Amino acid sequence: MLGSSQQTNLIPGLSLSALGIFSTGLSVLPPAAGPRGVPPVPPTGYNPFLGHSSQLGGLYGVPPASAISHQHTQTPEQEVVYLFIPTQAVGAIIGKKGQHIKQLARFAGASIKIAPAESPDATQRMVIITGPPEAQFKAQGRIFGKLKEENFFSAKEEVKLETHIKVPSSAAGRVIGKGGKTVNELQNLTSAEVIVPRDQTPDENDEVFVKISGHFFASQTAQRKIREIIQQVKQQEQKHQQGAPMTHRSK
Repeated sequence: MLGSSQQTNLIPGLSLSALGIFSTGLSVLPPAAGPRGVPPVPPTGYNPFLGHSSQLGGLYGVPPASAISHQHTQTPEQEVVYLFIPTQAVGAIIGKKGQHIKQLARFAGASIKIAPAESPDATQRMVIITGPPEAQFKAQGRIFGKLKEENFFSAKEEVKLETHIKVPSSAAGRVIGKGGKTVNELQNLTSAEVIVPRDQTPDENDEVFVKISGHFFASQTAQRKIREIIQQVKQQEQKHQQGAPMTHRSK
């Protein structure tokens, strides 16, 4: 189980403790049904974070969209996450005439697309989510919750999904760590399974995939920790690149 300090620091600036996500009961939920077209969260719902989408900002202290957009005009952090859901759940995520996925994208402030099936008998479909950290948290949280709400997982079963994120090939070694030390620490800290597949050929952007499997908070924490490692590697590379010409000029 993650410590509360680690949980509340998942997304800097987002008041997660105020969201009520970490409450085991549903007492923080508003008594009324959600906005038109959104069913109330059932008593056995995955967590109070789901449903009541238009009310969420006012109720739980989520920064308003204007604050988030202003924040990210200065430091845009568009992240791409590939989330895999059961094929039979695609209809529930899209909704009638695409209404649910449109509402979800608006609520989260993210682009959400479902990739075509890789084969007719594919058991999973890939959902491509693009947006800053807050948008990733909200979009993924709602998808995990929707699968629970629609009974794609049993009442006693925790929703565990696989996500893929791309990392620069130069950072892949840092994610793994010497002798697998970092990736083992990541797994112990987050309780997610983290795999950097060996012998990957980097794509056109010189990036490789990291696979993360686990329940919502495990996955979120692992994603954030891996993003931190990527940022550290990028900063070190920038310092190295900036330092080299300066030393050359000073000679």
